[in-house]
Amino acid sequence: MENLRIAAFGGFRSIPPKAGAAGSDKFAFELYPRIVKRGHQLLAYSRIYPNDFDEQHKEYEGIKLKYYKTVNKAGFDTLVHSAKATFDVIFNNTADVVHLHSGANSIWALFLRLAGKRVVVSQFAMDWKRDKWPWYGKLFYIFSNYLTAWLPNKVVFDNVFTKQYFEEKFAKTYDFIPYGSEVAEPPRNIDILNKLGIKPGEYFLFVGRFIPDKGIHLLTEAFQQLSTDKKLVLIGGSPNPSDYEVAVKNVTDERIIFPGYVYGDDTNILMSNAYAYVQPSLIEGLSPVILTVMGLGTPLICSDIKENLFITGENATTFKSGDSESLKNELEYALTNPAIVKEKATIGAQDIKRRFNWETITDSYIGLFRK
Repeated sequence: MENLRIAAFGGFRSIPPKAGAAGSDKFAFELYPRIVKRGHQLLAYSRIYPNDFDEQHKEYEGIKLKYYKTVNKAGFDTLVHSAKATFDVIFNNTADVVHLHSGANSIWALFLRLAGKRVVVSQFAMDWKRDKWPWYGKLFYIFSNYLTAWLPNKVVFDNVFTKQYFEEKFAKTYDFIPYGSEVAEPPRNIDILNKLGIKPGEYFLFVGRFIPDKGIHLLTEAFQQLSTDKKLVLIGGSPNPSDYEVAVKNVTDERIIFPGYVYGDDTNILMSNAYAYVQPSLIEGLSPVILTVMGLGTPLICSDIKENLFITGENATTFKSGDSESLKNELEYALTNPAIVKEKATIGAQDIKRRFNWETITDSYIGLFRK
């Protein structure tokens, strides 16, 4: 079979991930090196923000990298960057197959297909429901749903519920390919814990973007009501903090720690050594963080939205989404029942590695790109 020439851009910001990274960045970071190892060419378009002086690389683990400048404003940064990447693909013929992240980028499928390119769009969560977007942002996402339904050659969903919504609305059949769960065994050193002044098993953890639909405000509110010496470590944030992020960080509880963005192995070290990981999301696709945490065998406390439950089954402690009192009760339950939450985590690790395997997922994406 022919080796594929693939270009990718959209939801992810850079490879490897850096400050401000989200689930799409982790998805690209896990999937694309595996595609390259199977003998295919892959060009990833990364973003350069104003006042971004990070080193630019020509490649990473065989992935060719190309950088374009964009703006700081959320939403518009993706639009500007994707426009530049689209026309580079067309005019410099950098690929035959283009992988777009997020249906918000489906508008570029029109130009790419007119240029003879095959286009695959990965549609994640129901983004038009996210509170972080203003009314015009939500309207654009709703409009983009129609473009996603009809313009690309293929559309693939990472969760069955968004797929079901599209299939019912547009009377079409789409593909389902989830995220993977397994990650390399993290190093055994705990230097990052020492740096943050925390001990193994003595902290709750959250890793992600500080935006309303992640529900971090619910977590800080619930945690502050606990009588415990354990810490709460909130990893993430943005180079350009929103009002929401500023408000979340405006707490006086010294048990709550905001280390900023943590990279690479250090993130997995923090996950594997946590007493429990907490995911208080109001909206999710198929969360790559939950998959990683469960793959590492770390106890999980998460909201009971159907996307989370699809992953966890009975192998996590769940609370009523949007309810800080319910979250507080489950945090207390986890503190008083360590053996039960650990047993759930052990069973969950076995289950998740069977159902969500990156190597199988890579084969599925390559098969989709060939169709």
